Amino acid sequence: MKLIAFHASHEQFSPPELLRYASLAEQAGFTAVHSSDHFQPWSQRQGESGHAFSWLGAAMQASPLPFGLICAPGPRQHPAVVAQAIATLATLFPDRLWIALGSGEAINERITGQPWPTKVERNERLHESFKIIRQLLDGKTVTHHGHVRIEEARLYTLPERRPPLFGAAITPETARWIGSWSEGLLTINQPLQRLKQVIQQFREGGGHQKPVYVKVQLSYARDYTQALDGALDQWATNIFDSSILADLWQPEQFETLSAFVRAEDIKRAVHVSESTQQHAEWLNNYLTLGVDGLILHNVNRQQGLFIEDFGKFVLPQLKTR
Repeated sequence: MKLIAFHASHEQFSPPELLRYASLAEQAGFTAVHSSDHFQPWSQRQGESGHAFSWLGAAMQASPLPFGLICAPGPRQHPAVVAQAIATLATLFPDRLWIALGSGEAINERITGQPWPTKVERNERLHESFKIIRQLLDGKTVTHHGHVRIEEARLYTLPERRPPLFGAAITPETARWIGSWSEGLLTINQPLQRLKQVIQQFREGGGHQKPVYVKVQLSYARDYTQALDGALDQWATNIFDSSILADLWQPEQFETLSAFVRAEDIKRAVHVSESTQQHAEWLNNYLTLGVDGLILHNVNRQQGLFIEDFGKFVLPQLKTR
């Protein structure tokens, strides 16, 4: 069975709200939950930034579904502490957690006051962090002096089975590189041909038979204007090239950029429709690419309605076998 996950957006909703939505998603037929990890939201209108690892402890107790998390190990969250948090959750909730590691974005990471590194340096730090986290979760004592410094670190509380560690990538070039060392790929929706290239490069780079999850950004409401307006209100800050998204560091900067975003721009990055049939068609197109799971992020604020209607009308149409 291919995984269909509800995306819990900590930038947009408070931790108690996300707990309720996770439970509703389980009841509606979603087969997993995926969590973002933000220190700041992308805009003041989004207005939240709960701590993801803290929330996962409560959410995984409240729901029996598997959970995933995208996080960026670095100065804000040292890889040793990330590994410790992963180990604790995996001990409490065996075989129900996966983690995707990314190179980070300035809006979350610059708060430590350290210089913001180049993309090349961030990728090097990501690879170092992946190896450190994996070694710690395998019970090894780790010393490493590079972009990340760690001295004689060892975890004493370990799960029986280590959770899978994915890498996050958007471009074909990064996906190929991640295929050489990660245990899976997390990427986002793009035009089908471009997404096919990303997946192909991941496979050719070493990701053969490793799982691929695609986070799909969509905006659903029962009225098309509400779906479009909701996407513009909540997600116009997020449709820019990844190089721009990674380097800005204040919500106000994203809000300034989003003032120039038009309806045509948002529709290129977000699937906007009031039709559940149309959404099912879009999602099935992604499933035909051989992905192992879809993470559905309804970017507007109508989460309860989205969960209810997708549970009734969309999930039953998805070709998950």
